[in-house]
Amino acid sequence: MRQSIDRRNILLAGAAMTALSALPVKAQTMNPRRGAPQGPIAKKIAHEITQHGHTRTDYYHWLRDPNWQEVIDDPSKISAEIRSHLEAENAYTNAVLLEPTAKLRADLFEELKAKIKQDDSSIPARDGAWAYATRFRTGGQYPIVYRKAVDPISGEPTGKDNILIDGDKESQGEKFWRLQDWEQSPNHDLLAYFVDYEGGNKVTLRFRVTETGVDLPYKIEGASAGLVWAKDGKTCFYTLLDDNFRATKVMRHVVGDDPKRDVMIFEEKDPAFQMGIGKTSSAEYLIIYRSESESSDVLILSLTTPTASPKPFTPYRKGVEYSPDHHGKHFYIRTNADGAVDFKVAKTPIGATDAKNWRDFIPHVAGRFIENVNLYSGHMVREEAIDALPRLTVRNMVTNQEYQIEFQEEAYDLSVLRGFEWHTTKLRFTYNSPSTPTETWDYDLNTKVKVLLKTQEIPSGHDKDNYVVRRTTAMARDGASIPLTILYHKDTPIDGSAPCLLYGYGSYGISMPASFSTNRLPLVDRGMVYCIAHIRGGQDRGYQWYLDGKLMKKQNTFSDFARAAEALAEQKFVDPKKIVIEGRSAGGLLVGAVMNQRPELFAGVIGGVAFVDVINTISDGELPLTPPEWTEWGNPITSKAAYDYMMAYSPYDQVGKKPYPPLFAQTALSDSQVTYWEPTKWVAKLREFSPDAGPFLLNVNMSAGHGGASGRFDRLKEVADSHAFALWCVGKA
Repeated sequence: MRQSIDRRNILLAGAAMTALSALPVKAQTMNPRRGAPQGPIAKKIAHEITQHGHTRTDYYHWLRDPNWQEVIDDPSKISAEIRSHLEAENAYTNAVLLEPTAKLRADLFEELKAKIKQDDSSIPARDGAWAYATRFRTGGQYPIVYRKAVDPISGEPTGKDNILIDGDKESQGEKFWRLQDWEQSPNHDLLAYFVDYEGGNKVTLRFRVTETGVDLPYKIEGASAGLVWAKDGKTCFYTLLDDNFRATKVMRHVVGDDPKRDVMIFEEKDPAFQMGIGKTSSAEYLIIYRSESESSDVLILSLTTPTASPKPFTPYRKGVEYSPDHHGKHFYIRTNADGAVDFKVAKTPIGATDAKNWRDFIPHVAGRFIENVNLYSGHMVREEAIDALPRLTVRNMVTNQEYQIEFQEEAYDLSVLRGFEWHTTKLRFTYNSPSTPTETWDYDLNTKVKVLLKTQEIPSGHDKDNYVVRRTTAMARDGASIPLTILYHKDTPIDGSAPCLLYGYGSYGISMPASFSTNRLPLVDRGMVYCIAHIRGGQDRGYQWYLDGKLMKKQNTFSDFARAAEALAEQKFVDPKKIVIEGRSAGGLLVGAVMNQRPELFAGVIGGVAFVDVINTISDGELPLTPPEWTEWGNPITSKAAYDYMMAYSPYDQVGKKPYPPLFAQTALSDSQVTYWEPTKWVAKLREFSPDAGPFLLNVNMSAGHGGASGRFDRLKEVADSHAFALWCVGKA
């Protein structure tokens, strides 16, 4: 650490005076740390909370605007005092990090931008007489949705592009614009589309006549992205959000009618459940999904009779997850029922959906995690994972014969592109690895002939042979084997001297794929080792891997991540004094927790939209995501054991006087998932308890949400900022 500290002194010496001129008086009076002033000092106002006989004082509670719901919808409504503090944080980050690394950030941005094919497009996906796709224009920030007519003889898209949505034009004059979703009607005369104008979860639903490009003269506000068309091509279903940004109502709409006449067909009244809609692969049924972490519930409705009422698929059973799909005279159900920890596929007649009628179709095999089931008219394709590696298993629905599609690399990622067609023998999927750009393939499920349709183009050039992909493991404290996916340049010495960016997530059962990303290459090209830690809390090694990293086993997630850092050093992949860690959202909880528990392990921490105020957030049932989260973390309101356990790892609550490494925290005012005040309070408390540590930097996007900037190039600028910080931490800025 000594060398990087000295390097940082040199870098920041010129920045200190700039920072002093931009910061409040209080910040100027603090002792500098590593050549930088300490940063804005938030005022303290005592706010006492008592739970389970324990009283804690949150001195930075005032940073949560009393009208936070309005602020998420309209950031201009934030209080003047809080805005002033956030602007001071941005000024400090600009002075300490962004200005001194301006040239590096500009170089990184140009490299990142040069790796994107600016006029890239997706491969058109056929839907009857049309094929739909998206593309970008050179220099454009936003997608263009278009379609082509399909030649009835060859079956191939022909003719000119018929533009349906031009994001660059439609975003003009908007502070924020993001196309969240779109769905063509069955007879292709209408396009329903959702646009986010704020950066939160609430979006605007519009209907566009595809022939003329003219929108119908009304819009539906406060919706959640996602729509299902009925077979009549006029009736559709969508969801509405409540004041706390939860999807609570499923609405039926007839195109052309006043939305005030829309009929609510289902209302979710239990705040512990998350709700959404979809349709079966056959497009015969509407599916209403309800879930609470380890349990799910489903209602179905025939799309042939859209005015009917949805019916429960089977009585709700706590602890049982299931998702049905339709094929012929049966439903096929991916489920963990009957102790199928890594899931199985059951089968039941369409007229007998009660679980008592389910029969095993694909039995449970421990260690073979069935992630997803894709049905076509003649085949089933299962996306499975074994020991953190994906595979595709094909089953003929007539003969019941199975086979696997083989892949050779040490670590890789697969994704099925479902498309629009039911009657097809073509499976379209993507393949990539940390060193291999994304390849899009069509695979004939009968003949097994594979055709390469597209290879991701890297305009600035990419030679996969310049990069090395390794798969190794770290031994957890309880003996579990933690997979690590490693990427480095072939010229990087693997002798214990290389710096490293270690990435992790470890929550909600979300697996981290061993995938390709051009965003990582500028770091790897500068000699950094990039590592993905497949820690518990995700499903990388099956569903039990998830169960072993949640609730009262959550500490496994954090200790796994620390062990990953130690193993990289022990195996001489990296320098133990030059490991920077990164996590976003619940990954921010990860890096915040290990930053408290093992601050000496890391040279820097990147926490994007970080969920760090765990106890306060999960004890507040009014916040958008809190009630559904109780089955993920525990309920600290009703359970003292859960409260004590969560308190022990909560990043905000466990801040102390410790030798913390530098921190770069990012947040956004319109984020309804991890509210802006969480990272803001975190940084304020770190400065209070460890004034000589850090520096602690906060970057606030004043007009975006959980996903960051909406434009693709604006998003790359945020990536460049994070990369510059990582390089700065290890003496490569």
